[in-house]
Amino acid sequence: MAELSQAEPKEITIRGILLGIVITLVFTAAQVYLGLKVGLTFATSIPAAVISMALLSAFKDATIQENNIVQTIASAAGTLASVIFVLPGLLMIGWWANVPFWPTFGACAIGGVLGVMYTVPLRRALVSQSDLPYPEGVAAAEVLKVGTSSRSGAAEGKVGLWAVIWGSVSSALFAAAAAAKLMAGEVAYYFKTGSGATGIGASSSLALIGAGHLMGITVGIAMLAGLIIAWGVLVPLLTAAEPVTTAAAAELATTVWRTKVRLLGAGAIGAAAIVTLASLTKPVIGGLQSAMAAARNAKVAGAVIERSEQDLPIFIVGLVTLIAMVPAGWLLATFLQGTAIASLGLPLVAVGVAYILVAGVFAAAVCGYMAGLIGSSNSPVSGIAILTILGASLSVGMVGKHVMGPEVAHALVAFALFVTTVVLAVAVIGNDNLQDLKTGQLVGATPWKQQVGLLIGVAAGSAVVPPVLELLNRANGFAGAPNLQAISNTPLAAPQATLISTLAKGVIGGDLRWDLVLYGALLGLGLVLVDFILKKTSGKRYSLPPLGVGLAIYLPSAVTAPVVVGAVAGWLFERAVHSQTWGEAAKRMGVLIMSGFIVGESLFNVALAGLIVASGSGEPLAIDTGMSEHVQMLVALVVGSAIVSGLYRWAANGAKRVHA
Repeated sequence: MAELSQAEPKEITIRGILLGIVITLVFTAAQVYLGLKVGLTFATSIPAAVISMALLSAFKDATIQENNIVQTIASAAGTLASVIFVLPGLLMIGWWANVPFWPTFGACAIGGVLGVMYTVPLRRALVSQSDLPYPEGVAAAEVLKVGTSSRSGAAEGKVGLWAVIWGSVSSALFAAAAAAKLMAGEVAYYFKTGSGATGIGASSSLALIGAGHLMGITVGIAMLAGLIIAWGVLVPLLTAAEPVTTAAAAELATTVWRTKVRLLGAGAIGAAAIVTLASLTKPVIGGLQSAMAAARNAKVAGAVIERSEQDLPIFIVGLVTLIAMVPAGWLLATFLQGTAIASLGLPLVAVGVAYILVAGVFAAAVCGYMAGLIGSSNSPVSGIAILTILGASLSVGMVGKHVMGPEVAHALVAFALFVTTVVLAVAVIGNDNLQDLKTGQLVGATPWKQQVGLLIGVAAGSAVVPPVLELLNRANGFAGAPNLQAISNTPLAAPQATLISTLAKGVIGGDLRWDLVLYGALLGLGLVLVDFILKKTSGKRYSLPPLGVGLAIYLPSAVTAPVVVGAVAGWLFERAVHSQTWGEAAKRMGVLIMSGFIVGESLFNVALAGLIVASGSGEPLAIDTGMSEHVQMLVALVVGSAIVSGLYRWAANGAKRVHA
């Protein structure tokens, strides 16, 4: 490949744009499924960079900057798909029966464009003149450098591509075996405990194992703590007052968790998110002040700006932001047409546009700073979504309070969810933009070209979210949706969207169990205190992220348990190879295999959804094997363990061969 020292390196190319778009389409589809099932998404920058390097290595004139543009475009998939944390709420409350393309595309695209624009002025202060670590941005840059600079690095890039492929194929086949009933889709056991009941369940999912590995041991331990609190303490306590038999233990435990414990988890998430965001207020304000000072100094100096410091012109940023408010207003006005609150269209649209403008700036700045502090994957986007829906619900509720009734309240909840979708798109793309710009700074990229690249990724991701979401709606549907007409009898939980829509209904309609939410908030504050003490006494060596604990209380154990297993397995693998000369390469291979796990299973399930719709059968691949449920569970455990351990061993051997 070409050297890094070019004055004007090849960056934005037709082949790079097309490759970035293809990767974006594939990863966005995978992310939508994963987010709806788990309530979590994964960063796509590193696997996109590896795939780009492996494919573009066929061209002698390919540069590290061109590969960087590919990963910048594709990184939109890992972030824009986060709108499914809110959008399915419109189906769950019965506002939509199907996912309309243009309103969904518009919300994603407008929010994504604003996310890029809002963070352009922050680049100097939060990236080039900041000591924030940007863990994922630095990691992506290192992968690009290793893959470009040396022969062994190029070889590692090819092995890395195979790591993604093997991980994807393995997880797709594993998911296919579960769909064919050759093994259990979930391993679960519920039982009486004293006068109550509890249990544990775990999905047969390599994607969740992969997600746990990517999150790391700290988040994994936090989720283990949440599991213990939810199923070891809260469920047994809250079921103790109910008469229970061994046969009914599963139904009682899951009902109490769904109707009571989840609300406690929601309160814990909310409190932890507010405290986390409050702790960032001072550094975010300082970063904004530095950005404005840098802009003034550059204007006074009048000097020629180096290529590596050239952003989109601030005039263009301001103009695009203002122009974007026009389609945003039209989108909100169209959403209100023919509804019970159509007569309030003008004030509601004005409030909605103002909220997108103001809350969007705040959300983008906070998320951008958090990306620098802890990485875009670990940013508490759920906290931003919770605060955004609370603010949106209060704002639109004030406009409609004088005509409040059941139909009006329902429409106001839907409008608040739609506005929140746009703001969340702003937040997550702002998060991603600064992370990408850090990678670009380290590999000598041109900032404005990256910003254009991300806009291309936003357009591609916005186009694929609606059809994939509608396909999954028709095939599986969403738990609790009154208009559920899905073919399959296994609706997707969409846990984040459930939480967000529940909060919106609670604020506007007043039917939320606020007592449980408040008790959960107290629990969240307690977790914040525990985390503070741990960090203080260990010199920040140990922590217990309260958002991770709250999320594990709120999510089903079937989702959380495999994530914990993946985090522990990843930690053990990385410890085993750490002291080796090829250890860092092995760790990178592990990350790529786990990314493949997520991509393969997610894409298989999207394809399965298409087959369900096409065949009209809820279980088109099912085979009557005659195996008992316990035997199927055992098969799932044995096969899953063999695949994970075998591919970890392959990753270590591959790294050893490349760096021998």
